[in-house]
Amino acid sequence: LTLLAAGTSVPDLLSSVIVARMGEGDMALSSSIGSNIFDIMVGLPVPWIVFTAIPSKPSTVVIGSENVWISILTLLGMLVFIIIIIHCQGWKLTKTLAALMFVFYFAFLAEAIVLELPFEMCKS
Repeated sequence: LTLLAAGTSVPDLLSSVIVARMGEGDMALSSSIGSNIFDIMVGLPVPWIVFTAIPSKPSTVVIGSENVWISILTLLGMLVFIIIIIHCQGWKLTKTLAALMFVFYFAFLAEAIVLELPFEMCKS
């Protein structure tokens, strides 16, 4: 799955870099945010809907994380903050905005890792 995720992210990265080098940093930023929203709104639910639509399978999907709601609310809060920061930067991609986006990203990673500790090993 990691290789698949990297394979779908590399084209997004390349297109964002190309557009940013053309002087369209705003377009690169909207592309990165838009592709993530598409992945969350389509890429995650469609496989679950297909899985649960098959009659021989169970009608529910169990998520193995007790803290998933904290992560969802954190991501929604970060989205609101990013929109506010973009507005305060005059809807322009600035170094300050880039730095804040890195800070938010690493803060989310740290929170996600801490919430899932200690890691459980898969049972075979």
